[in-house]
Amino acid sequence: MNVLVIGANGQIGRLLTRKLKDHAAHDVLAGVRKEEQKQAYENEGIKSRFIDLEGSIEDMEKAMEGVTAVVFAAGSGGHTGADKTMMVDLDGAVKSIEAAKNAGVKRYVMVSAINADDREYWSYNMEGNGIGGYYFAAKYYADVWLENSGLDYTIIRPTLLVNEPGIGKVEATAHLRQEGKKLEIPREDVANLIVASLDHDNAIGKSFDANQGGIDVDEAVKNL
Repeated sequence: MNVLVIGANGQIGRLLTRKLKDHAAHDVLAGVRKEEQKQAYENEGIKSRFIDLEGSIEDMEKAMEGVTAVVFAAGSGGHTGADKTMMVDLDGAVKSIEAAKNAGVKRYVMVSAINADDREYWSYNMEGNGIGGYYFAAKYYADVWLENSGLDYTIIRPTLLVNEPGIGKVEATAHLRQEGKKLEIPREDVANLIVASLDHDNAIGKSFDANQGGIDVDEAVKNL
């Protein structure tokens, strides 16, 4: 597949883009917002496209020309307010889904958030940095929009993201039982899960929680 990574300058996006660059079965396009980001990727031999999640659907469609899969790994960041979260994590995501449909893209992978599908969880401040219910609401409604889009979707809901090296082993399940577990996952293993989801059609039409675990990433995806 020809994969466009929206949010390629983010932490998961950078890891994923480089993994896809080295993948024998896929080509990658880095979706970025700034000229210097575009230039940095192209200096590495990685093609890029401009994607502005606060821009128009029509401009997104142009950026998706020739693309067969989209990965949404973007986010407004933990230090922005509810307004930016709604415009990027919700409206930006929905516009990218609509653009993908209009551009004839079939495959779409969304990076969401743990328990975004559970309203009772939305007020829980998992990262301790002020992210509240509006963040989970944005993720939830973007996920629902994707589920009803007609695209071949996969939604990955990771637990607390950490910047440790990935170990290639995870727990991936429709609803994670949290009792007694350390709820965190290396960003690199989220990137590994995205690659595996693109590799295996079994991931199509699936939404799942993802945590560090003891199952090989490929096997975890195959067993969804």
